[in-house]
Amino acid sequence: MIASIRGKLIFLGVDHAVIETGGVGFHIFAPRPVLSSLGEIGSEVLLYTYLHIREDALQLYGFANPDQRHLFESLLSVSMIGPKVALSLLSSGTTDELRMAIATGDTARLSRVPGIGKKTAERLVLELKGKIDIKGLPAPGAATPALAAANAEVAEMLVSLGFSAAEAAQAINSLPADAPEDPAERLRLALRYFGGA
Repeated sequence: MIASIRGKLIFLGVDHAVIETGGVGFHIFAPRPVLSSLGEIGSEVLLYTYLHIREDALQLYGFANPDQRHLFESLLSVSMIGPKVALSLLSSGTTDELRMAIATGDTARLSRVPGIGKKTAERLVLELKGKIDIKGLPAPGAATPALAAANAEVAEMLVSLGFSAAEAAQAINSLPADAPEDPAERLRLALRYFGGA
């Protein structure tokens, strides 16, 4: 297995990057937060990788750290979850948030991810709930119910504006800790993530 790749970033796409090392360019699919953190074309980058083998293709998937790669592998172990859906899940928030959603059975949050319906979210929780390590994660009640409701409302507004659920989740995750609970104000701040305000 190719466990990691360090090299020069020569291309950055919507769902993948091309990293050149030793004169070879590797096409590596990655979650959006990982892609957005790679930096400028020409910079040296390091990705922890997973090689997915199919009958008709060999595909590399890249991650910011071994923990993220391990979570990707855990997601692939669930029937009905393929690499594309696993990447969507990892693009929908931080690994801690995703692990907490699975561990607490938050199927509503999981089913908002593109490619995940209610049944798939339930299967994900059923198959992984006891296997996900949540030591050191913030308590599920850390966000107040009012804040959670405001975030859900902002997510719906962003989706209605044409953003994907994953993009909405990333924008909400980018909000400062001291952002007001008012949904309109949170929406205004979230739009800054996209350069819209």
